[in-house]
Amino acid sequence: MPTLSEADSKKLLAAQGIPVSHEEVASDPGGAAAAAARIGFPVVAKLCGDGIAHKTERGLVRLALADEAAVLEAAAALLGAAMPEDGRVGVLVAPMVSGIRELIAGLVRDPQFGPCVMVGVGGVLAEAVADVAFRVAPITRVEADEMIDDMAAQALLGPLRGEPAVDRERLIDVLVGLSALAGDPLVVSVDLNPLIVSEGVPVAVDALVEVLDNGAGAGSGGAR
Repeated sequence: MPTLSEADSKKLLAAQGIPVSHEEVASDPGGAAAAAARIGFPVVAKLCGDGIAHKTERGLVRLALADEAAVLEAAAALLGAAMPEDGRVGVLVAPMVSGIRELIAGLVRDPQFGPCVMVGVGGVLAEAVADVAFRVAPITRVEADEMIDDMAAQALLGPLRGEPAVDRERLIDVLVGLSALAGDPLVVSVDLNPLIVSEGVPVAVDALVEVLDNGAGAGSGGAR
């Protein structure tokens, strides 16, 4: 099943009110370094393209790059790791979003129930903890609020280790935004993992949208 690039995935999500990190895509190491200087250090660099679905497994992510020299080196290595089947690629540069809590959210199309929105504990603990809640789309803000209440790890949502509580309204925005995408027949699934909670706001620092037609026409006016 074809996917949108991370950059195009986030554009589609941002149009639905889902918080995403500010980022730029560059075609060469110099452009990546210039983008990093505009964004502010430290930054993250990733190889980005429609054919790249599993960046971490392939070692296509560089974290906590502290200066332009580090970005130049990382971008050159990432572009050098591209394979022919990846198609057209670039280097996505984004701020290094920090937070001690990670959530997961998404949209799936179940053969029995149809489109469903999900939310739960994310990051490296997602599979081990398996603390997720589902609702059949479309959902209202009240139903999204109930989904959050269904999570077992409620302590993660309150103030924690000096960080504020998760902004519940912003998390509801994420779930309602995902529900809206269920109305687009070209969007097969959406995976937001992790949503890093930064100063209380859940921010989608990685996103993968699976589509029927490689995104042509997906979303309002198309995602490409």
